[in-house]
Amino acid sequence: MPTKIEKDSVTGTETTGHEWDGIKELNTPLPRWWLYVLYATIIWSLVYYLLYPTIPGIAGLMGYSQREEVVERMAQARARQAGNLDGIAASPLEAIKADPDLLNFALTGGRAAFADNCAPCHAAGGAGRPGYPTLADDSWLWGGTLDEIETTLRHGVRTDDDDTREGEMPAFGADELLEKEQIEAVADYVLSLSTQAAGAAGEGLELYAENCASCHGGAGQGGREYGAPRLADQIWLYGGEKADIVAQITKPRHGVMPAWAGRLDDTTIKMLAVYVHALGGGE
Repeated sequence: MPTKIEKDSVTGTETTGHEWDGIKELNTPLPRWWLYVLYATIIWSLVYYLLYPTIPGIAGLMGYSQREEVVERMAQARARQAGNLDGIAASPLEAIKADPDLLNFALTGGRAAFADNCAPCHAAGGAGRPGYPTLADDSWLWGGTLDEIETTLRHGVRTDDDDTREGEMPAFGADELLEKEQIEAVADYVLSLSTQAAGAAGEGLELYAENCASCHGGAGQGGREYGAPRLADQIWLYGGEKADIVAQITKPRHGVMPAWAGRLDDTTIKMLAVYVHALGGGE
């Protein structure tokens, strides 16, 4: 409850009459100049809002709309790029690569599109992440030519697109297709393909030939028809330790890549294909 208004004995300032646990509230209002500045900023914000509103589709008293300005600038930029965009749209991928001007434009546009759409998974410059293929080496799951890259971009991997890349590895352990000891033997043999280690043949070789070679190749060279990775190198999608290989054989993981057709226009997809091909591993 408010108490009798009095002056504070320490500061000599009049109190408001409020007290909490022996602490008295001093009556020290804001300076008038500060309040006037506050009121002025409030009035200015209202006037500015009427002149330049932020509600979509509503132009201010000045007839200005930032959204319309952005649309206009985009249209101007596209008009300046129309020659190159039309050239890319009308040219086969190999012709784009052979034309220095179109190639430079495609690489620039593809780099921007890659940063916006692909880098979150494949990392900047196509460096790759665990579970996401590196695009800057020469190991390709579905092929590394310009046309093959464009096909993968357009239709994706394991999506609902009618022409998507499709391939699935059996769960040899989870579905009890192989015993635990057999999976261990296959993993040893798979490791030997990349390390050239001796003494890993025997049962592992036989099991590999019966269950894996049809997709991954007899020498672990991989199979692009099914997106089966090459096993005879040191490039691993889910890890190259024996435990990682055993886990993949037991219950494999299958990545999914979006189908960019319909999400991106044809010209952007072609520029992306040219850019990815130029990262260092294109065939």
